[in-house]
Amino acid sequence: MHRITSAPEPLADDLARRQRRYLWQMGIRLVCFLAAGLLWPYVPMVVSLGLVAAAAVLPYVAVLLANAGRERRGDTDVFFEAREIGSAPRHDELGGGR
Repeated sequence: MHRITSAPEPLADDLARRQRRYLWQMGIRLVCFLAAGLLWPYVPMVVSLGLVAAAAVLPYVAVLLANAGRERRGDTDVFFEAREIGSAPRHDELGGGR
């Protein structure tokens, strides 16, 4: 039996949260591109290249996080019990003496 406090987040809420996170990350990517283009003549080239590199990597990270799926929060159900495997019998206990 599940308690209401342990019910998973509704699918629509989960999808909306992942879409918002993706849009924020794509907004940050846009800011990186704009900053790299506008600051190119005023800052060292390393800074502009770093912004372009960040803008190039952000889509991959954003897609991975957006497709991560529904995470289980506080799931404490035990689906199996771990059992200890006993030690192997010693050779002299096997009855294979000479």
